[in-house]
Amino acid sequence: MPTTFCAPASPSAVRAVRTVAALASSVLLVSPLFAGSAQAAPVDGGQPPKAPVPPAKMSQVGGERLGQAGVQVQPRGGAPALPDAKELTARSWIVSDADSGEVLAAKNPHWQLAPASTLKMLFADTVLPKFPKTQTYKVKPTDLAGMGAGSSLVGIKENLTYTVHDLWLGVFLRSGNDAVHTLSAMNGGTDATVKEMQKRAVELNATDTHVITPDGYDAPGQVSSAYDLSLFARAGLKNADFREYCSTASAQFPGDTGKDGKRATFGIQNTNRLLSGDYDIKPYPGIAGVKNGSTTNAGSTFTGVAQHGGRKLLVTVMNPEKRQHNEAYREAAKLFDWGFAADGKVAPVGRLVEAKGAEKESDKDAKNGDPQAQAALDSGGLGGPWAVAGIGGGAVALLGGLAWLVRRRRPAPADGGGGRRRRK
Repeated sequence: MPTTFCAPASPSAVRAVRTVAALASSVLLVSPLFAGSAQAAPVDGGQPPKAPVPPAKMSQVGGERLGQAGVQVQPRGGAPALPDAKELTARSWIVSDADSGEVLAAKNPHWQLAPASTLKMLFADTVLPKFPKTQTYKVKPTDLAGMGAGSSLVGIKENLTYTVHDLWLGVFLRSGNDAVHTLSAMNGGTDATVKEMQKRAVELNATDTHVITPDGYDAPGQVSSAYDLSLFARAGLKNADFREYCSTASAQFPGDTGKDGKRATFGIQNTNRLLSGDYDIKPYPGIAGVKNGSTTNAGSTFTGVAQHGGRKLLVTVMNPEKRQHNEAYREAAKLFDWGFAADGKVAPVGRLVEAKGAEKESDKDAKNGDPQAQAALDSGGLGGPWAVAGIGGGAVALLGGLAWLVRRRRPAPADGGGGRRRRK
């Protein structure tokens, strides 16, 4: 039977109860090293509960095979084997060509799961085009109300002024819920933003997605899928500002104003470990974004884009069963390796669909002689410059960000969030 979801609670009602629930469960916080990967509690007899299984029927958006449970791949002669189940433990994953949208392989790509901060890609798809990056905004105390307990923060403070550029760096680098709530306030409030995000999901044909919070914080009924997250990433990467923010490895963020009247800054580093690296994992060659996440319900989630030569791949991984540090990144890297090695050696098992009306309009403009539309059509809408700008921006920022210190309104784990009812 398909998974059934009750009518979701209103965003305002969710915010009213989730802080109490989070505080009540705070005694169950896990170590920051394994943030967002709380262990299953034993049941009677000391045995852990059985792992959930995907629904027997799932959406078939993008192709019939994408609605089937289990791994879907169609190898041709000489195709490399996918990593085995011990290496790929994620409940759901998908590898697709960022230009053409062809799905090279997938496992339960339409399984509706908690998305964590990868939902911020949809937030950016919805809100980012509305405000010029040079616009400034003075934060009101009410703007930061309603954030979930343990939220990841970039360190925004009330009554200080930030540019839109600053706020988006806070969203993408530190997965700052304070930055999301500030931008939502600029956009007419959290409830209005959630409605717009759901509308945008419908426009993108992301039928697995139900939005309750703009920042991805755990909430009853809030779900997405590896397929939908890939749609959000692909749509966002068509925007130059989105590409800049998601590919930046480190930056300086505005702090307090000193007695001399000068505004201090502090360093922030991207929590996407395939971009910025970590003590136990190196940046992935050719990586250019996109977004990571971690909460109790979601486990670890990640969508990334990378380029080798002329090949650009999108990989999304949701909730690895193996609870090792940086496991979602490790499994994503394995899928990137396989996808690049499988170039031309597998037949697609489905496709990332275009936004409603997008394919028709681009075809129309191209036929009318618009050279930019024709170039976008020829390259799948993500041609050359996006990767160059993305990879270059991340690499330059990484070189400049070897030493960094993040000030927060409250302490947060070293990887930017996660843990019991925490999110990043």
